[in-house]
Amino acid sequence: MRLLPTLNILARVALLFSLTLLAPIGMAWLGQDAGFLPLVEGLVISVVSCLLMLLLTHPFRRELHVRDGFLLVVGIWLLLPLSAAAPLMLYDPHMGFTYGYFEGMAGLTTTGSTAITNLDALPPSLNLWRHMLSWLGGMGVIVLAVAVLPMLGVGGMQMFKAEMPGPIKDAKLKPRIRETARNLWLVYSGLTIVCMLLLKLAGMTWFDAVCHAMTTVSLGGISTHNDSVAYFDSPAIEAVMVVFMIAGATNFATHYVALSRRSLMAYWRDSEFKAMLGALCAAVAGLAAYLYVQNIYPDYETALRHVTFNLISVATNTGYATADFGAWPLFVPLLMLFMSCFTACAGSTGGGIKMFRALVLLKEAGRQFTTLLHPLAVKPVRIHGRSVPPAMIFAVLGFISLYVISMVVLTFVLLLTGLDFLSAFSAVVACLNNTGPGLGIIGPSANFSIFGPGQVWVCTFAMLLGRLEIFSVLILFTPAFWRN
Repeated sequence: MRLLPTLNILARVALLFSLTLLAPIGMAWLGQDAGFLPLVEGLVISVVSCLLMLLLTHPFRRELHVRDGFLLVVGIWLLLPLSAAAPLMLYDPHMGFTYGYFEGMAGLTTTGSTAITNLDALPPSLNLWRHMLSWLGGMGVIVLAVAVLPMLGVGGMQMFKAEMPGPIKDAKLKPRIRETARNLWLVYSGLTIVCMLLLKLAGMTWFDAVCHAMTTVSLGGISTHNDSVAYFDSPAIEAVMVVFMIAGATNFATHYVALSRRSLMAYWRDSEFKAMLGALCAAVAGLAAYLYVQNIYPDYETALRHVTFNLISVATNTGYATADFGAWPLFVPLLMLFMSCFTACAGSTGGGIKMFRALVLLKEAGRQFTTLLHPLAVKPVRIHGRSVPPAMIFAVLGFISLYVISMVVLTFVLLLTGLDFLSAFSAVVACLNNTGPGLGIIGPSANFSIFGPGQVWVCTFAMLLGRLEIFSVLILFTPAFWRN
């Protein structure tokens, strides 16, 4: 029986996760805000539920198998949003289970979408909790857990391979998976601290700096204010966030190598990073000129400021906004949304296809052209100066095919609910890429509270698909997975 041993490990991971509620509880107690009781009640419910599950499944404990890894990862990403949403639902009983679960999933998958209509009135402790969810989900709760679970007698490699974003899932920075996870989290935490300090120097309060640092590096895009980053109206704050959004969209293994060698050459040698930076710079310069020519802004500098922040925010799957880009000429926000599909690097906190797969696709297309002209030519696909194995090329093509199919199917499902095409398509793209705001009725000046329950569940499923890169979820629906 595969389910019961997996539930035992799932309960242990969920128990560890529930303890992170102690941070916002401490803040609520010190600040005496209205979030204290809901947070405490949420902690008690989560701990009691996890202990009960542990007790019932204790006789079935065993080491993970390969298939168990997929089941465990999906189970965790289905259960943790419920635990994450409990304090929000207890604070606002009118939120309901559907929208509460949506909030939890949006936070942990770093999608940043929300159905809360008045963020400024939310107790600071609950606002901190929302940002912590995004930060924890950024690198992945599983990667954090595998650094701890070996002490509990649970091997972590299967979980790491199933959850780690990007196509290169067997690459390890250290021989032991626990060391790999620890090093990734050290880099991640270090970037967050530096970002926090710079945001404070740029003019944010300590609370806003802590919250926005967590959701900038994690590419979560969650803000403490209804107006998002537009609330601050500060070029200095926007500049800091642009730098760290790009850092969050970069492969964290590249950050680690650059730091350990004390050299920036790691970035120069990273073809994926250079392609991402080139695409962002070209798009920013071109779209800023386009908006200036269209008289959307009075001068090129103002257009450049708003395009730089909003395009990089959307393209890196963050989701902050300083302007209602949904009101710009449709070509611009659609291109921004398109870039969210491939800009982030593999091994980053971003979503979408990833730049690595986009490069493989383009290079494979070029190789096919060469083969048509010179049938006997041998031209391997090379990334980072190395040949990409045919098996990986087929895996990339398979993923992109499934990605497009998922996008089309989910768009049609939302169209069946009565949504207009732009809102339905952009909602699916935004959720599948874990970006946040879409276009149409769920543009940057609105949120998902306007969606009905059925539409919200479709978007929730899209967020799960995108965060776990489709295969890890859909494999559970294949009969072969459940055969012994």
